This record gives sequence, structure tokens and C-alpha cells, in this order.
Amino acid sequence: MAAGHSVFEQQPTVEIRNVGHTATGALIQSSSAPELPRRAPTAAATGHAARATPDLAAMDDDMDVADVASLTKAVKYGEELAKDALKVRQALADGAPAASVFDGVEFVKPCVGTFTSGFGARWGTTHYGIDLANKIGTPIYAVTDGIVVDSGPASGFGLWVRVLHPSGFTSVYGHINRSLVREGQRVKAGQQIAEMGNRGQSTGPHLHLEIWDALGRKINPLGWLATRGIRVTGTGNGPALH
Repeated sequence: MAAGHSVFEQQPTVEIRNVGHTATGALIQSSSAPELPRRAPTAAATGHAARATPDLAAMDDDMDVADVASLTKAVKYGEELAKDALKVRQALADGAPAASVFDGVEFVKPCVGTFTSGFGARWGTTHYGIDLANKIGTPIYAVTDGIVVDSGPASGFGLWVRVLHPSGFTSVYGHINRSLVREGQRVKAGQQIAEMGNRGQSTGPHLHLEIWDALGRKINPLGWLATRGIRVTGTGNGPALH
């Protein structure tokens, strides 16, 4: 499976990743469409008389079967791309800056913002997420489908939203200014769930994004998102916002 491309904040970026093929840069674009078998030249095309033998007739029948199989495969391939393109359009409908389809599931970049701080050691402690900075009120989107398991006050974060996803992963959105969802609510990929804020232990408006696995272990959101076709670009060496 081909790797995704960089995400540009100024305009939505679409990446469709599914079943061994990738279409990037447009809703439907493919560099690996199925090839149809080529028939041997006919007598009319070559100017030579054809020899009607049983072997040639059998070969022609085999080619007909191959043509039908390849055409069926091409139609199915096109249908899959069309379905993925529809999913991407739906995921981008609320304004998410980037979207992808990975194994039939939609994912989006959670907000427009500058990547200021990454996952890992920081100031003698561990920073368990990534920070994306922008102005207060910037929309925050659910990275994929799920159920809201927390929406409200949280120690250190001021306010947060946590969304449990069908895969068992949980996405955490911290330091938000305002939550737009309630506990128990089902949300879709790309649905706006909150506004960026500066609450809690924060020195500037930003989204603190964490990803927890099914056992509650906190993992690097950059790798998790990249595997699913969402790229967060930048060095992560901007001002630390906690």
C-alpha cells in the first residue's frame, strides 16, 4: 500500500486507501487500474488469412472468458473508488482540513493548526499527545466514527472530549473552549465536536490530541494518524503550550 502525501491546511486534501490501492490528490484518481487483456490481431487487421483450427477457436473462447472477468473486476474497482469518494466527501462536509479512507473507514485531521509539540519526553516528563495551535474557537473534528464517553471538566485539560472508536482506540481532545457533544452521543468522522481553547494548564490556545489503545496505553498520535492516511506536517518544535 502506497504511503500518503503531505497535508496542506489551506485546502482539503483527500486520500483514498483501500484493498491494496491508493488514490491521492483527487476524489477519484488511480495509477493501478486493472488492465484488460489484449486480443490477438484479426485477419482483417493484419492482412493475412486466418487459419480456422480447433486450437485457435478454443483460445478465442478463453479470451472471451478473460475479457468478462477483467471487465467485471474493473467495474467492481470503480464502484469501490466511488464509494470511498462519497465517504471522503461526507467526512469533509463540516470543514475538516483532510480526510482519508483506510480499510473502508473514514478518518480526518482533527483541526487546522500549527504542529507545535510532539509525543514524548518534555521538560523531564512525558508529553502523551501532540499539540496543534490556532485561535480560540477553531473547529475540532472527530478523527473517526465513535461514541462520546466523556465531555466536560478534566484535570489539567480544563475541558475535554473523549471518543471511543469501534476499533477499541480512544481519541482525546484537551484544553477545548467548548464541547458541542454530550456523553453517549454517536459521532461521525469529520463531525465538529468542540472548539479549540486555552483552558486548564495551557499557555496558549491549542488542541492537545491523545490516542489511547484498547488497554488504555497512550500511543503517538502522529504514527496512528499516518497509518490511516492522515499526515500532520511540521517539526513540532514550536512554542510548548502544555
